[in-house]
Amino acid sequence: MKIDPPKLTKVSINLPFGIGGAEWEVNSTQRRAAWALYVELVTRISVEPLKDDQGLMRETLNSLYTLFATTREILKEAGPDVGASLDSVGGIAIAVLNRGLRPFLTKWHPPLQAWEAKRPPDVSPLEYEKQWPQEPQLRQELGDLTKHLYQYALALADIAGIEASIKGDVDG
Repeated sequence: MKIDPPKLTKVSINLPFGIGGAEWEVNSTQRRAAWALYVELVTRISVEPLKDDQGLMRETLNSLYTLFATTREILKEAGPDVGASLDSVGGIAIAVLNRGLRPFLTKWHPPLQAWEAKRPPDVSPLEYEKQWPQEPQLRQELGDLTKHLYQYALALADIAGIEASIKGDVDG
């Protein structure tokens, strides 16, 4: 039985978080990994703008945090063929986690946790979170992060060879 070599497709993408651009030949392993990462990203709050009166920031941060474990699993399952350089799906995913998500979560998780620890039992989590003086700044920075993650999702769609299904209003 003859096995055809993996089909290569050239992609050229622009990446968020100051990562820059990349162009390379994508194989089927990278396309599958990009698809899995894309699905994980676009099925969360990460690429859709969150209105000021919607959602809890704690739930949003938790959802973003789970992208670390999910990305690790996808990359480990795909194996070394996904690469680790910035002209590979693996390298891009790692850079997005380390240059984009990690700084954001490291900045915001501890102060939100400290605020939540002071919540009186008779005040709902949503009501109490709205009283947090830093909540508007967190929402603003989340909006900026969302724009970057949207750009990452579009790059993953290009790598996967699909038309992106996201149409979020992240331009302004």
